[in-house]
Amino acid sequence: MALSVLRRLVLAAAVAAVLVGGQSPATAAPSPVSSASTGPAATAPDRAGVNPGAVVGSCTISGCAAARDAYQGWKNLDFPKTRTWYQWTGGKWNFAGGQFRNSEGQLPAGHTFWEYDVVPRNKGAARDAKRIVLDATTGVTWYSPDHYANFYRIV
Repeated sequence: MALSVLRRLVLAAAVAAVLVGGQSPATAAPSPVSSASTGPAATAPDRAGVNPGAVVGSCTISGCAAARDAYQGWKNLDFPKTRTWYQWTGGKWNFAGGQFRNSEGQLPAGHTFWEYDVVPRNKGAARDAKRIVLDATTGVTWYSPDHYANFYRIV
């Protein structure tokens, strides 16, 4: 657990250094950053060539199509800000989790983010780890298949 936190801090420092034009620390893994309520832990999908804690400028992994579908569904609901269940297509429900705090600093600092579940389910059912995160400052939207460990840009 402590190693995971340390790895995220080192990666965040490397990303910050790259974003401000500096050099990443020698101990940090290469960053794949491109210019472009809580949930249970989940096993990350196969992400060959992507470092843990990655922020990737495009989404080509398994689950991206479902994340884009969820984006359209939430967009149709005007991206609600209240943390609660919302009626979804096909008689299912989906959960808007409210404001995402970006505590690990993986996404742009100083922005406002909102998080939404990807997978519709029966109302009140346990949530999984798949989320989309909307950057309300820029409109960019990220897919996280593993409860905020990694982010893939979908919009």
